[in-house]
Amino acid sequence: MVATASFGLGTLLVTAFDPTLFTGDSCLSNSFYGNFAGHGVFRPDSACLDSVTQFLPSGTVIPVKDDAELVWIEEQSIEESLKSGAANFGDKLEEVLLTIPRARDTYPAHDFDGEHEQVLALPTSNHELLYHGDSFALLSLSTEYARVIDTLIPPFWKSTLLPSEPVSYVPVPSDAVNRVKKILGDVKFDPTVASIVSNISVAQMNNDIRWLTGEDGKSGIVSRHSFSSGSRTAAAWLSDRFEDTGATCELRDFLTGFAPNVICRYPSTVNTTATVLLSAHYDSRGSFGSTRAPGGDDDGSGTVALLAIARTIKRKGITFRSNVELVAFAGEEQGLLGSKAYTRELRAAEANLTLMIQADMLAYHAPGEPAQLGLPDLIGTPEVAQLVANLSAIYSPELQVGFTSACCSDHQSFHEQGFPSTQVFERAGPIADPMYHNSGDLSERKGYDLEQVKSIAKVQFATLLSAAGFDLPDSSA
Repeated sequence: MVATASFGLGTLLVTAFDPTLFTGDSCLSNSFYGNFAGHGVFRPDSACLDSVTQFLPSGTVIPVKDDAELVWIEEQSIEESLKSGAANFGDKLEEVLLTIPRARDTYPAHDFDGEHEQVLALPTSNHELLYHGDSFALLSLSTEYARVIDTLIPPFWKSTLLPSEPVSYVPVPSDAVNRVKKILGDVKFDPTVASIVSNISVAQMNNDIRWLTGEDGKSGIVSRHSFSSGSRTAAAWLSDRFEDTGATCELRDFLTGFAPNVICRYPSTVNTTATVLLSAHYDSRGSFGSTRAPGGDDDGSGTVALLAIARTIKRKGITFRSNVELVAFAGEEQGLLGSKAYTRELRAAEANLTLMIQADMLAYHAPGEPAQLGLPDLIGTPEVAQLVANLSAIYSPELQVGFTSACCSDHQSFHEQGFPSTQVFERAGPIADPMYHNSGDLSERKGYDLEQVKSIAKVQFATLLSAAGFDLPDSSA
């Protein structure tokens, strides 16, 4: 193990993520900073570090300044055809880092299983490479660069800003899972539900997405990046549109400089604290170095699916027997920051959340492939994913359902705070959209399929109706 006291630094521990790391009185529970591509990142004190390295089979201990801003960068799971001609991760990372001033001092970090040593730069300047593998890296950056690194990295990479303080990890409790199992066991075809979810309007979704991307020439939105004026225009517009459907909305700030979360609620008609939550993220990214970020698929498609559900709630006069929240998050592209802030609030309030579903990227339909629905293969609650799959078979049988390695959207924030959750995605497989995180992510392009969005939105809506319970103003749907 590396001794860092002589450097006057704190320590960072990177090890394989495992929920058992948090069992009992583990000191790691108080020093957790996140799970990234299966790597748990911790900032333990020296006593904790000495104790845990006695039982961990492997890991890396890294010297780091206590006030360092840390960013995890990883290459997303994408189709091989999209990688054609692209430089490997290491070479491209070096190109990105050359755009940022670099420090020169280096110190060793050691894998305590004794297999190898990395020479790492001491964080004394605008950036340092702390830890890396074939498809991921952990950087120390100045605040200036940490919050905009997503604009500097290639489109098929994802960046996550680590929190400034440790966060909790709460396994989903068995009683919460059992509640989902009860809903799952009661699922069967309901002609009223079928009539309601089929009422979603593709024409209205087309109008909504063109407004959000700026394609209609009316909104003036060029980008919905979390720091852009367009994101604030979008937030206000979304709040107004959801309130038009009978919801009560709040624009809730979570970090200075970021656009707010848009949190909209429909109250229960009975006395209960139970809540069902559907979400998407409305912020966007563009091409390397470009200010244009229309976000038509990522995640304008998930956002307009939420709006389509809300508009149908209004049109059909639906009321719910559980509280319902429709939430549009900001800060997703910088590392799920909006949803992390909100789930910490929910956990502190001991919220009674039945389940949540995040919709992220629903619209791209690869040529020659059937309409699909992808569910997360790693992070999330399997019982919620199974509920979604079963309802898809009933109400959107045209969708081919499978698992996706594309990871991870705002459902991860809920999962790590102990709330049953899953994600819906456009494909049973890795990302195939060539305009992912690209300034060409528009709705008017080949492969953008609002009929597929409708099919997936029907599944989301059917899950909401099944989990929340509902009433109509009369007996007809």
